Amino acid sequence: MKIALAQFNPTVGDFAGNSARISSLAAQAKQRGADLAVFSELCLCGYLPQDLLERPAFIERNHSELKNLAAKLPLPAIVGYVGRVKNGTGKSIANKAAFVCGGRVAFEQSKMLLPTYDVFDESRYFQPAERQSIFAFHEDQLGITICEDVWNDKNFWANRRYDRDPVTELMQQGTTLLLNISASPYTIDKRALRFEMLRSIAINQRRPVVYVNQVGGDDSLIFDGASMAVAADGKVAAQALSFEEDLVLFDTVSGVGDVHPQPKEEIEYAYRALVIGTRDYVHKCGFKKVLVGLSGGVDSAVVAKIAVDALGAENLLGVSMPGPYSSEGSRADAKALAENLGIQFVTVPITEVFEAYLKVLAPAFGNRPPDVTEENIQARIRGNHLMALSNKFGSMVLSTGNKSELAVGYCTLYGDMAGGLAVISDVPKLMVYELARYINRERELIPRSTIDKPPSAELRPNQKDEDSLPPYDILDRILKAYIEDLRSPQEIADHYGFDIKMVRDIALHVDRNEYKRKQAPPGLKITSRAFGFGRPFPIAQKFIP
Repeated sequence: MKIALAQFNPTVGDFAGNSARISSLAAQAKQRGADLAVFSELCLCGYLPQDLLERPAFIERNHSELKNLAAKLPLPAIVGYVGRVKNGTGKSIANKAAFVCGGRVAFEQSKMLLPTYDVFDESRYFQPAERQSIFAFHEDQLGITICEDVWNDKNFWANRRYDRDPVTELMQQGTTLLLNISASPYTIDKRALRFEMLRSIAINQRRPVVYVNQVGGDDSLIFDGASMAVAADGKVAAQALSFEEDLVLFDTVSGVGDVHPQPKEEIEYAYRALVIGTRDYVHKCGFKKVLVGLSGGVDSAVVAKIAVDALGAENLLGVSMPGPYSSEGSRADAKALAENLGIQFVTVPITEVFEAYLKVLAPAFGNRPPDVTEENIQARIRGNHLMALSNKFGSMVLSTGNKSELAVGYCTLYGDMAGGLAVISDVPKLMVYELARYINRERELIPRSTIDKPPSAELRPNQKDEDSLPPYDILDRILKAYIEDLRSPQEIADHYGFDIKMVRDIALHVDRNEYKRKQAPPGLKITSRAFGFGRPFPIAQKFIP
């Protein structure tokens, strides 16, 4: 049997568009001689639908579109959708895989393992499957699983999240071919983990595994695709592209298929994730053009290049907003970057507006000396300038703060945090420099001086980030251990040999600045634990780590 792994980029709620893509890919699969086309999890409605699942009309549309799709698909297919379940208690819907054949739904399998960690809250909406069942097709007994159902293999995981293992239950029924339809978000280093897990299942069960993953961006989440077929000996027999729609075939008899190239370095993988995440967020929200404030620093430079690769140079406006403490070098770097990227560039100074602020506020401020207040005023003026340009030209503002700054509150509400998308809010500062070097791998697009100079907000004379923060090579290690690995300050200090007071102070900064992050624009998630809805954390709390 020839199986087509049909990997595409759905949009949540776009039933007509998603259905059209399914039909088109199914036709291509048929033309190439496939016997079965396999699509990704909830591809008919898009993943994650969140509380759209609570709207009866949304569920009804799932059913009507699936019925219409079944009538016109040119070959048998497995399609992910939201289906109703009949039961006396529990949820009324399930995350389902529908086997469509002969103009109708011939078989359905509900998802059994419903994740409730990180960004997932599927038990809020779905009823889990009570049992797994195999389905006979051609010469094979198909075992159909949905995403999390394969993430509980006792031979791979030291600590399992669930009591039941759908894969084992299917194998006990005589499954000859395991299929998994997924919407598995990208995070750094996950692709290696995912492959090793699928490889473990294939080898231990002595069965081929076909895995079809969603591709594209959905709000903060980025799906890398990279769908694959793993042969019973653990070797990759078919492989779809990463971060692109693709269709690859796998022959179950010969055990071979199409193998398309993958990014070689993890930094390239991360960069491409940020590009597709930016493109899909902007386009799926109905925008074509974006604005980026260019400070002459490395963060805004990296965001600008991501925006160019995502949307085209003609759709990006770079805005320089020099103030009283902006260096000539930073102004020159911003202009040089714009020229190198081929983007439109404007300069909107803030000094005159800043001086007007100080004059108006002087009677209220009295004799109090300048402090962070005046620094924040400059940042907020810049935020207002960008939002004015956004309103005037109908362009989305991309904010440029990185994860390190956002973690400790080294950012200004309604200032540099203003915008529609925080592109690098899950990218630690040191990784921003890695991305800059990757961008410059062939020629210098980001001026070398931008990368080499000490980072500074330039909001007071001779300001440097290290005046307020530890060096980033120390700060980033502490933040990863505290935020992503959930280590205590004492554990972090003991492990790295850092001063415990410094580590505790950073941890307190992280916790006490949650109120800022709650008001930040959504950001693209690329690490195992990003700020946002996957990390619910109280604002008003007094726990001291």
